[in-house]
Amino acid sequence: MDLDALFELVRLKSGRCSIRCRTHNETMHIGTDPCTEAAELHVRPQRIAERAREAAGSGTPFVVWDVGLGPAGNAIATLETLRTVEAPVEIHSFEIDTRVLEFALRHAQALGYLAGWEEPVRALLARGEARPLPHVLWRLHRGDYLGQIPSAPPPAAIFHDPYSPARNPAMWNTDVFRAARERVGEGRCLLTNYTRSTAVRVTLALSGWWVGYGAATGEKEQTTVAASVPELLKRPLDGAWLRRVRASTNAAPQRGGAYARGPIGEADFAALCALPQFAQTCRLMGEVPSSTE
Repeated sequence: MDLDALFELVRLKSGRCSIRCRTHNETMHIGTDPCTEAAELHVRPQRIAERAREAAGSGTPFVVWDVGLGPAGNAIATLETLRTVEAPVEIHSFEIDTRVLEFALRHAQALGYLAGWEEPVRALLARGEARPLPHVLWRLHRGDYLGQIPSAPPPAAIFHDPYSPARNPAMWNTDVFRAARERVGEGRCLLTNYTRSTAVRVTLALSGWWVGYGAATGEKEQTTVAASVPELLKRPLDGAWLRRVRASTNAAPQRGGAYARGPIGEADFAALCALPQFAQTCRLMGEVPSSTE
C-alpha cells in the first residue's frame, strides 16, 4: 500500500509538523514535536546521559529499549543527548511495521528532527543495524515484541511508546509488561510511557514493576514511570492513587489482546494491596480486601 494512503503530515499548534496515522486515526506527539516530547517524556526523566556515564565503567554498554520505534523521534532524541557522552550505549528499537519511519524519512526536512540523521536511519532500515555515533550501536528488532524480547540484552531504560491501549491493546497487557520485567532480572531499569491511565498503572504494578507519577509533557500534566527497584522512583503512586483505583470505572488490569474497560475486581485489588509498594498504605487506609481477610 502507498505510504501516503497510510500516513499524512499534519501541522501542530506549535507550527511544527508531525505524522497522523490514517489507520489508527492517531496523531503522533500531538502536544509538541517528536523530539521535544521524547526529551520531556523519556530522555530527561530517565537521565540517559548521566546514567550512561555512570555505567561506562561497568564493562557493558548502557542499553535502551525503544519499544515502538515509529518515526524514530525517541531514538533520535536519545542520539542527540548522547553526542557528547563518551560511553558505550546500545539502542534496541522494536517495531512490527517500519512504514511510518519510511514515510518520515521521505519527509525528513519538513519534520525537522530527522535532518542530519538520514544515513543512519537508512542503514537501520536496510541492514537492521547502524552506528550513528562512534560509541552508539543502534539495532532494529522487527516483528512481534514478545517474540523479540529474548534477542535483546537486558535494558537499563525502556521507552514504552506503542499506539494507545485502545488502538493497540496487545502491547499494554500483563504478558508484555511481565516479559520485559523478567528480562530486566536483577538489574536496575526505568520504564517511561505517555499514559496516565489507571488501568495501565494497575497492569504495570501487577506485572512486577514499582510504579510512579511521570513527567508532564505537552498538554499532559503527568505521565507514568515504572522501575525495577523502588529507589529509582521519585514520586511513587500513593494512597490518593489507590483511592482512585477503587473509584475508577477503568481500573481493571489489561489481559490478552482485547481492550476492556471496567472497575477493578476484588481479587485484583487484593493482589495490588499485597504488593510491597502498597501493602502498608492499604493497611493505613483500612483497605483489607475481602479475599485477604
